[in-house]
Amino acid sequence: MREYLLTLCITAAVTYLLTGPVRKFAIVAGAMPEIRARDVHREPTPRLGGIAMFFGLCAGLLVADHLANLNEVFEKSNEPRALLSGAALIWLIGVLDDKFEIDALIKLGGQMIAAGVMVMQGLTILWLPIPGVGNVALTQWQGTLLTVALVVITINAVNFVDGLDGLAAGMVCIAAAAFFLYSYRIWYSYGIEAAAPATLFAAILMGMCLGFLPHNMHPARIFMGDSGSMLIGLVLAAGAISVTGQVDPDQLFDTSERSTVHQMVPVYIPLLMPLTIIAVPAADLVLAIVRRTWRGQSPFAADRGHLHHRLLEIGHSHSRAVLIMYFWSALIGFGALAYSVNSASMWIVLGVVFLSAIGLVLLLLPRFTPRVPVWAQRFVPPRYRRRGRLAEEEIAADGVAPDEGDGVADAADSAEAGECGERAPVVAGVSGVNGATAIGPRSRFLDRR
Repeated sequence: MREYLLTLCITAAVTYLLTGPVRKFAIVAGAMPEIRARDVHREPTPRLGGIAMFFGLCAGLLVADHLANLNEVFEKSNEPRALLSGAALIWLIGVLDDKFEIDALIKLGGQMIAAGVMVMQGLTILWLPIPGVGNVALTQWQGTLLTVALVVITINAVNFVDGLDGLAAGMVCIAAAAFFLYSYRIWYSYGIEAAAPATLFAAILMGMCLGFLPHNMHPARIFMGDSGSMLIGLVLAAGAISVTGQVDPDQLFDTSERSTVHQMVPVYIPLLMPLTIIAVPAADLVLAIVRRTWRGQSPFAADRGHLHHRLLEIGHSHSRAVLIMYFWSALIGFGALAYSVNSASMWIVLGVVFLSAIGLVLLLLPRFTPRVPVWAQRFVPPRYRRRGRLAEEEIAADGVAPDEGDGVADAADSAEAGECGERAPVVAGVSGVNGATAIGPRSRFLDRR
C-alpha cells in the first residue's frame, strides 16, 4: 500500500506543479478559444491542462518502475507500456484539438488507433463471465473489437461530462478511488498478481485528478481540454480492461465455475465494476446520442442538454451541480464496491436506497440555501454566510469587511451616487497571478440580494 500511495503522491505533485507553467504556456500559445453558446464560463480560459496530467502519468509510471514491489508489474506484464503508448497517442490528438479544433471523426479515428495500439501490446480482454454460462473465452478479433469499443465509449463518456469546472476530474477521481479499493483487494487479499496493473493504473489516475483539481475548481483557472479528458478516460478504460479481461473470477472462490456463476453474484463484479464507475458519464453519453439523433443532428454535435446543464437550468448553482454529480458517482461506485465485499448484507442495499432518496431530495431542492453555524462563517463561501446583524458585528470586530470584494464597498459607493441621482459604474478589478480569470480584468457585480 505504501508504494501505491507514494506513486499517487508523486503523480499528484508533478501534475499540480506543472499546471501553473502549462497555463501560462497555453495563454502564450493562444489555446483559449472564444466562449461558445454551450459554455458555462463567462471569460476565456486556457486549455491544455492535459499536458500537466500526461507528465504526471509519466512520472507515476517512472517512480513505480523503480520501487521494489511495483517493479514486478513491469517485469511480468507489458500492460504499463501499452498504457503509456496509447496515452501518448491520445494525448497528442487532444493537444492538437485544443489548439486547432480538429474534426470529430478524426478524433474518433485517433481514439480507435490508440485502443488498437494497446491491444497490440497485450492490454486486451481475454474472456468474459457470462451469466448462466460461465467464463467464455474470446477470440482475438472478438477481444480486439470489445476492447476498442470499451475504450472509445469511456473516452467519449468522460469527454461529454467535462462541462463544468472540476466536474470530470472529480468524478473520475471518485471512480478511480472505488476501482483502486476493489482491485487492491483482489491483488492483496486473494494474491492474484494479474490485478496489480489495474491497481497501479487506478492509483496514478487518482494522482492525476487530485493534482489538477485545485486549478480546475470553480472558478477554474485552466481547463483540461480534450487532451486531459480523453487521457483520463483512456487510463480509466485501461484499468477496467485489465481487471475484466485478465483476472479469472474463478480464482476468487473455491467452488466450481458453473456453480459459482449460477449462485454467487460477486462473480460478475469484475464485469459490472467497470460499468458502474462510468455509469453517470455513460448515461449522459447515451442520452446525448439519442437526443441529437432524434433532432436529426450528428451525435458529435455539441449542445446544452447534458446532465450538468439540466441541473443548472432547474436552479442549482455551479458548485452545487458539481457536488450532486459527485454524490451520484460516489454512490454508484462505492455501492458496487460494498456489494462486492458482502453481497448477502441487506444493510448495504438499504443504505444505497436511503442515500439514493437523499440524492433525489437534493435534486428537487435547487434553491435551498443552508445556513452554517456562526463559528464556521469564515470557512464557507460568501453566499452561505448570514447577512444583517451578524455581518455588522464581524465588521465592527475586525474593522474590515469579512469578504473581500463581496460588494460592501461597492454598495457604499452606489448609495453615495444614489443621493446625486446617478448610478455609480461598476469598477473592474484586475486579476493577479493567482486570480480566477485567464486574462484581463473581471467585473465585480453588486450583490442584489
